[in-house]
Amino acid sequence: MASPTISIVIPVFNEEPNLHTLWERLRQSMSPFDAEGWEVIMVDDGSKDQSLSLLKSIAQRDEHLIVIEFNRNYGQHAAIMQGFQTVASSTQYVITLDADLQNPPEDIPRLITELKKGYEVVGGVRRTRAQNDSFWRRWPSKLVNYVTRKTTGVALTDYGCMLRGYTKSVVEAMLSCDEKSTFIPVLANTFAKSITEVDVGHAPRLHGDSKYGLLALIRLQFDLTTGFSTFPLQMLSGIGILISVGSLGLGIYLLIMRLLGFPDNTNGVFTLFALVFLILGILFLGLGILGEYIGRIYSQVRVRPRSIVKHIHRKTN
Repeated sequence: MASPTISIVIPVFNEEPNLHTLWERLRQSMSPFDAEGWEVIMVDDGSKDQSLSLLKSIAQRDEHLIVIEFNRNYGQHAAIMQGFQTVASSTQYVITLDADLQNPPEDIPRLITELKKGYEVVGGVRRTRAQNDSFWRRWPSKLVNYVTRKTTGVALTDYGCMLRGYTKSVVEAMLSCDEKSTFIPVLANTFAKSITEVDVGHAPRLHGDSKYGLLALIRLQFDLTTGFSTFPLQMLSGIGILISVGSLGLGIYLLIMRLLGFPDNTNGVFTLFALVFLILGILFLGLGILGEYIGRIYSQVRVRPRSIVKHIHRKTN
């Protein structure tokens, strides 16, 4: 096999029913690049089904596949970062893809074409998603995309699509970051000068369940907000200023009403309650946001590895 210039990184977690079809479609989609050389790095993220056994059997007969085995589940983005560390030194372009076959491997050549034009990051946009995903899958994702665009300042359409392409220089820049919790599409955009998007297919999931439910999306949003922006802290400062101005205005209003002789039959009890509960709610919100930042600092200073590789499986001569 020629030295690979294209590496495809795929995180795998309990995707046994999809893997055989995924590999056959990958093999067919990448055959035009045999002369350039290509490899696929699949990272088994602590699967509990037979995903690892199936991947090992494929790797033993096909030199294009490298299988990284984690000792336990670390999450999708930790798996991708480990895959980035394993790409060949000759690699020029890196593609990421999910193993669930919702994004077709047949669209990979289109991303490679854009990377060869000089773009450093190519993002996929799932244009047909409305036809294949339920409302309860689409609207949280749209909310995450909207908040991400506002907090990061990068106006990409679909941050949730894992079918994306990167140049090796952007991947190396991401690897230089020692962050324990990160969101790769946003992190890549902070290092890329030229970014573009292409429409990609989106099919319904045939086997298994989505790994990103509502709670997972909420956790992801916390990672995005606290990992790439200080906007929540600035927002709290703004809210504090508004409350101070509002409280001052209310105090002046009550004083004027007293001076004009208007009676207060409630002795201000309800007004006091309203102010106290409002301030308490904002204080708890602020404590939660500060706690999220402090928790990230705590995770970072422990200097624990992002993931632990148990074994790397590949074809042996």
